[in-house]
Amino acid sequence: QVQLVESGGGLVQAGGSLRLSCAASGRTFSRYTMGWFRQAPGKERELVAAMSSGGGTNYADSVKGRFTISRDNAKNTAYLEMKSLKPEDTAVYYCAADRWSDIMTMGQYGIDFWGKGTLVTVSS
Repeated sequence: QVQLVESGGGLVQAGGSLRLSCAASGRTFSRYTMGWFRQAPGKERELVAAMSSGGGTNYADSVKGRFTISRDNAKNTAYLEMKSLKPEDTAVYYCAADRWSDIMTMGQYGIDFWGKGTLVTVSS
């Protein structure tokens, strides 16, 4: 069993930056594909970024060049660095871990573990 706890959300002005963290329990963190999803009011949850156990990454087109996913396996923590934030980035951001997901299709075939989410609000 893996428990995921997100932190780092908050209110920021457009153009600002935030770094989200996802602390994971368990001893097999390094084997999981890690992902960040978000869900805005009235919209479906979408994949923002994913990182494989080997370090490969995938980003949604809307965040490429602005967001960076990373992981520190020694600390059992994944991160999402967000820069040049826009009002349309406002959403609840969820951390996810899955043992078998491909970074390109993460979320399409189920996720092993979800965090409870952290709210990011970008004001204009």
